Amino acid sequence: MKFADIIGQTQLKEHLVRSVESGRISHAQLFTGPSGAGTLPLAVAYAQYINCRNRKNGDSCGECPSCRQIEQLAHPDLHFVFPVNKQGKKSGEVVISTAREFVELWREMFAKTGGYFSPRQWFDALNLGKTLKGVISAKESEEIIRRLSFKSFESDYKTMIIWLPETMNEEAANRILKILEEPWDKTLFILVSERPDQLLKTILSRTQEVAVPRLTTEDLLPIAMEAEPDATKAQNIARLASGDILELKRLLGQSEDETTKENFEAFCSVMRLSYNDKHLELMNWADDVAGLSRERQRGMLTDFSRLLREAYMLHAGLEKASYLWGEEAAFCKKFAPFIGSQNIEQILAQIESAMRQINQNGNPRIVFTHFALAVSKFIKRLK
Repeated sequence: MKFADIIGQTQLKEHLVRSVESGRISHAQLFTGPSGAGTLPLAVAYAQYINCRNRKNGDSCGECPSCRQIEQLAHPDLHFVFPVNKQGKKSGEVVISTAREFVELWREMFAKTGGYFSPRQWFDALNLGKTLKGVISAKESEEIIRRLSFKSFESDYKTMIIWLPETMNEEAANRILKILEEPWDKTLFILVSERPDQLLKTILSRTQEVAVPRLTTEDLLPIAMEAEPDATKAQNIARLASGDILELKRLLGQSEDETTKENFEAFCSVMRLSYNDKHLELMNWADDVAGLSRERQRGMLTDFSRLLREAYMLHAGLEKASYLWGEEAAFCKKFAPFIGSQNIEQILAQIESAMRQINQNGNPRIVFTHFALAVSKFIKRLK
């Protein structure tokens, strides 16, 4: 993947090129930002540029053997680690991302999306259902040590890209930390994270952050106009996407995000039950949500926060500044009279509290029962 294949991010690409040309390649880098901004494809393009033997015009050539191999994610000196899991695994069985079934799926997903895919899309591709979550196990760190202990085959650098390092369990994180503290010569670690706040502080202190900003509306507009001939609608959709190519594709109807739809349905359900004071039904709702994986619960709460803020914008008469579309816009327009300055902060505080407790491995049945009943106290029609 060449830098030219990356949407937008002109200044960041120029910065990465300068770092290579000046010989200032930090051995451990942390690419942070939303998947829809291009964090993963940027990491791959950066690795390709470093290994290219015929760089030109601030980009890799895309034609040499190294570039061709990286294009297929099959270069012997480029390694990947990413969260995996599978249903029906045997007791005590440990699954790692180097298993053939996962490697093939990873390459297929990358080729189909150009590297622009979310954790939700990856976990859906793994068919994890609602309860399993993808993880990077301690066994992966052993595999990293094994793979990097060999001499490089063709390139000056051996590159290890770890996607979503925040999914590492504690043992894996500590083992990765030791590798980062004592790296091999000419070895590059690129950690690609959406949630760097969930990483060990010691890992953060040993990596150089590369913050990947959201895309601009101008970056997304040409893509929107390819699918939407009406210039005004295309402009509005590009703005609504909030700098995220994955959100843009969802708004254009080019991708199915079943998890987002389910989160929206859960939001509608808990809010309807709350303003109708259906407390018994709210407890049943909490039981259902408690059965989801913690990853799904966190994603659900994040969507709840977004929808509440948008409903508040509508209540305040700021519809032109809203980032809602379709069914979400229709529901929140009806729901807006129930959300205002009198209760928005209290409800968001309940979401933040629930998120914090889930992150701390609190009992989800207790967490969501308290959340649902607390929200019901604050939801009411406002004047």
